[in-house]
Amino acid sequence: MSEDERSGSSDREPAADSESSRTLRALLIERYQDLKSRLARRLGSMEWAEDALQDTYLRLNGREIVGDVRNPAAYLLRSAFHIALNQRRADNRRLDAGEVEALLNLADDAPDAVRVISGRADLERLKQVMAELPPRPRAILLAARLEGLSRQEIAQRFGISVSLVEKELRRAQEHCVVRFKKIRRPE
Repeated sequence: MSEDERSGSSDREPAADSESSRTLRALLIERYQDLKSRLARRLGSMEWAEDALQDTYLRLNGREIVGDVRNPAAYLLRSAFHIALNQRRADNRRLDAGEVEALLNLADDAPDAVRVISGRADLERLKQVMAELPPRPRAILLAARLEGLSRQEIAQRFGISVSLVEKELRRAQEHCVVRFKKIRRPE
């Protein structure tokens, strides 16, 4: 004789199944329609109520209820309601098929290989054009564009007037534009 046969338990009824669990399952079956309609009013869906009650029944199967349940119907309703809320939260965290498809079809903002190569070539051309500038206009252009210094700060750095900074900056920029276009599209 096996241990299960001696203890009187069977495959259908686990040892943890208590009298309270059996009573609650029986009440759920007996008052199913009433519980379903009350739960559906709270949840706003008959389908959700049915699913929650079914899950409640399955969770009661084999679960030992600790202590006495004073109001079994309220206990079942509250348990089913919490199961439904947890299911809703889980569903809200999951993406639906349309959202997954949209994510898979997102455009890639990263530059492709041609853009990367073109950008590198442009950078090399710009370095070449900048190297053609005299030292002070090149330094003024770099201070204004790379460092973001104001005209006043550049003037103080080089000990020259703001108007001279503006003139040299304008000439350096014009030189770069003209030369860059010529190097980019050789005639």
